[in-house]
Amino acid sequence: DKTGLDKFAKGLVAQNVQLISTGGTCKYLQELGLPVTEISDYTGAPELFDGRVKTLHPKVHGGLLARRDDEKHMAEAAEHGIGMIDLVVVNLYEFEKTVAKPDVTFADAIEHIDIGGPCMVRASAKNNKHVAIVTNPAKYGEIISILQKDGEFSDQYRLELAQEAFHHTAVYDTAIAAYLAEQVQKGAAK
Repeated sequence: DKTGLDKFAKGLVAQNVQLISTGGTCKYLQELGLPVTEISDYTGAPELFDGRVKTLHPKVHGGLLARRDDEKHMAEAAEHGIGMIDLVVVNLYEFEKTVAKPDVTFADAIEHIDIGGPCMVRASAKNNKHVAIVTNPAKYGEIISILQKDGEFSDQYRLELAQEAFHHTAVYDTAIAAYLAEQVQKGAAK
């Protein structure tokens, strides 16, 4: 979902935020003339299996989960060349929209189950003391305003974002579980 992304990304760059992105979003940001690093260039690993594996990498999850106030974590990060990631913006694959199509196949539905996105959301939300996670495009303006005014997010605000993020993944997983339950009833795995 690229709604509002152009203005948001430009606002982040204006605040000296370095952008890292995957596939189509990276291309979109490059077309806007924004400096952005392709995730595979950042990790040093190619996207694999038709894009099923992109962000599942220690440079990504290490950068999300390392505690900045733990000397051992910081030493391990430095030893392995893992940079810290402070802000994560994730829009999950549109699973519910996909399965709402009357002609959707089971195989197509399965391909629209996001794995890397929820992993990044959950890792960021877990480490909300150090990482802000944005799962709602309606927050883009607010995020830019906070960065312009304060230069960083308060602990309370990162906690609010984390709560919203865990709720988001819970709703997402519930939709997947409900769809799979329907498929079990239909005997779709045969």
